[in-house]
Amino acid sequence: MIVLRREVGDVLRSHRQAQGRTLREISASAAVSLGYLSEVERARRKPLGVARSICGALNLPMSQMLSDVSERAASPRPQCPANLQSTAYRNLVEPPPLTLSQTQT
Repeated sequence: MIVLRREVGDVLRSHRQAQGRTLREISASAAVSLGYLSEVERARRKPLGVARSICGALNLPMSQMLSDVSERAASPRPQCPANLQSTAYRNLVEPPPLTLSQTQT
């Protein structure tokens, strides 16, 4: 389930960023709190209760989001070498998302 959360969050974030939109813009359009949206993107909250609203705010068909998630989940992820801690390696492969204070300029 955590893998699904991460993939949904990653897909929603990538579509939002591709549109050049902020968390604040999407949260207002989707009627989802900024903090909750941020946690969905970072896989800390279950996305399914608000996915339809977020997809609507992104003008992203739910079917396309699910297709993107399916493709991402099916693609192999790099494995963590035994001599590295998984968090450190994951941050190398997938840098952690910016914090809210880093995105507000």
